[in-house]
Amino acid sequence: MTRQGSVSLDADNLWSYLKTHGDSTWEARPSYLDALRPRLLDLYGRHGITGTVFVVGHDAAKEDGQRLVSEMAAAGHEVANHSYEHEPWLHLYDRGQLEAELDRTEQAVVDAGAPRPVGFRGPGYSLSPELLELLAERGYEYDATTLPTWIGPLARAYYFKTSQLPAEELDQRVALFGSASEVLRPVKPYRWDVRGPASAAGLAELPVTTMPLARVPVHASYVLHAHSVNPRLAKLMVAAAVRACLLTGTAPSLLLHPLDLLDAADAPGLEFFPGMQIPAAEKARVLDHLLRSLTKHWTLGQTRAHAAALPVGGTVLGHDTAGPGSTSSRVRALLRR
Repeated sequence: MTRQGSVSLDADNLWSYLKTHGDSTWEARPSYLDALRPRLLDLYGRHGITGTVFVVGHDAAKEDGQRLVSEMAAAGHEVANHSYEHEPWLHLYDRGQLEAELDRTEQAVVDAGAPRPVGFRGPGYSLSPELLELLAERGYEYDATTLPTWIGPLARAYYFKTSQLPAEELDQRVALFGSASEVLRPVKPYRWDVRGPASAAGLAELPVTTMPLARVPVHASYVLHAHSVNPRLAKLMVAAAVRACLLTGTAPSLLLHPLDLLDAADAPGLEFFPGMQIPAAEKARVLDHLLRSLTKHWTLGQTRAHAAALPVGGTVLGHDTAGPGSTSSRVRALLRR
């Protein structure tokens, strides 16, 4: 029996990293998408993967972003929605602002030559009940935002320490990466109790996979960081993650970011990010090992296909549990089973 997993990349652009970090040079909208595009296509191609790329609408409306969208779609990969302005505080948006984020990105993706998105991932893992309702109403099949880990506050502390943001903007980002209570969210796919044209059984949620039991992120950025400390540590981390997923029956939803494929020469201004001093060619070898380890046991495909494999009668959670750091008693009960 084929085990269905997935792999996706959030195409956060250079300007979006600079903006979130508080660097005013973001306003010129610098981009590295032309460097990212061939490397991503090559990575997926080397491993025979038909995967997903979550694109930012503002980029999809520009020439290099249009090339990314059109070439990914032409190669059979899924193009999904990652918001329009990539602001990791969507939970603070009102309904009208959320509708605009979704609509503008959908239009930009279609104009660039890909089908209208049916999947969404919030920047910075930002989510709200209103957003889930809108996704269902607009015919989305799945959300892939949640990251069930305890490490969010540590990642946020590092981010704040290295940022150039004034106090009022730090307050705006106070929920960035979620709270430690995110660890109580399910690791396996489930459904939200919101229904729409494409989600009569409830909108599917496909969490970014964290290591079962330990709940440590195992997406590529963390593996590369471990590699920068000690290459053997990274391989041990991958082996442990594969074993934990097999023992718990967890099919991985692997997350990639552009900086996993790029190095400091490709992304000026982001030299302070962990792993940016690792040459891109060396990063490619680490990613190859990670993907080979996963594809021995799972068929990695689009996040859409992974979400579609969720049984109709699967776990359903109330969408009032969607806010940053919120966790319902029902989630706790499910995790005790």
